[in-house]
Amino acid sequence: MNTATSSAPLGAAGATAPRRASGKAKRVLPGFGLTLGYTLFYLSIIVLIPLSALLFKTFTLTWPQFWEAISSPRVVASYQLTFGASLLAALVNLVFGLLIAWVLVRYPFPGKKIVDALVDLPFALPTAVAGISLTALLAGNGWIDQYLEPLGIQLAFKPAGIVIALIFIGLPFVVRTVQPVLEDAEKELEEAATSLGATRWQIFYKVILPTVTPALMTGFAMAFARAVGEYGSVIFIAGNMPMISEITPLIIIGKLEQYDYAGATAVAVVMLVISFTLLLVINALQAWQRRHAGAPA
Repeated sequence: MNTATSSAPLGAAGATAPRRASGKAKRVLPGFGLTLGYTLFYLSIIVLIPLSALLFKTFTLTWPQFWEAISSPRVVASYQLTFGASLLAALVNLVFGLLIAWVLVRYPFPGKKIVDALVDLPFALPTAVAGISLTALLAGNGWIDQYLEPLGIQLAFKPAGIVIALIFIGLPFVVRTVQPVLEDAEKELEEAATSLGATRWQIFYKVILPTVTPALMTGFAMAFARAVGEYGSVIFIAGNMPMISEITPLIIIGKLEQYDYAGATAVAVVMLVISFTLLLVINALQAWQRRHAGAPA
C-alpha cells in the first residue's frame, strides 16, 4: 500500500522531468525580446538613420550631377591618396603592431609598464595635437626633417607625411587587439614544436601565426577604418595641396563650406561604400581563416 502510494509521486516526477528537459531552455538574462528591441532601436538611431539621411540627400542629385561630383580629377586623386595611404599605414601597423605586442607580452624589461602605457597615447591625444607634433618633427625646419631635407627627402606636406600620421593614430588598434591573444596563447604548443625539432620560422608560421591571425585581421580592419576617416592629425602635415596631398575628408569639408551639401554627401557615399566593401572582405577572410583553423566562425 505504502509502496504503491510512494511510487505515484515518483512516477509523476519522472514524467514531468523529461518534459522540462525537452522544453525551451531558459535564457541566462530575462527579457530577450525587450533587449533585442532596444538594441535594434539604438542601432537605428545611432547608425541606420544617419546613413539613411546621407543616402536620401544624395538622391536629390541627378545621375550626371552625382557622377560629376564623385569623378572629378581632384576627387579621384583624393580617393587614391586616402585609401592608398590608409591601406599602407594599416599594413605597416600589422607588422610592427604584432612585434610590439610580442615584446610586451613575452619579454620583461625595465620600463615595460611605461612603454605599455605609451601605446595608448594616440587614443587619448587630441588629433590636432598629434598633427602639430608630427609637423614640428617632420617640417623642413623640424627636428627630423632638417637632416633629411638636405638629402632630398621631404616628409611633411607630402603623401609620406600622411602615411606617418596614419601609422601613428592606427598603431594602438593592432597592438591592443593582438596583445590579449598572445597572453592567452599556450606556450606548451611552442615548447612541443621545439622538442619535435621545428625551427623558429616553422613555430611562428605553423603555431603562432594561425592563433593570432583573426586578431591581426581585426586590428588591421580597425586601423584601416580609423585611417580612412582621419582628419585632424592629417590636415596639419598634409599641406592640403590639390592632386598631391589633399585627402577625401578635406574635399567633403570644402564642399560643405561652399554649401554644396549634395556634392559632399555624394563623395561621402562613395567613401562609405568602398569602406564597407573592404570591411566585408576582411570579415570574410577572418571567417575563412577560422573555418580553416577548425574554430567556430
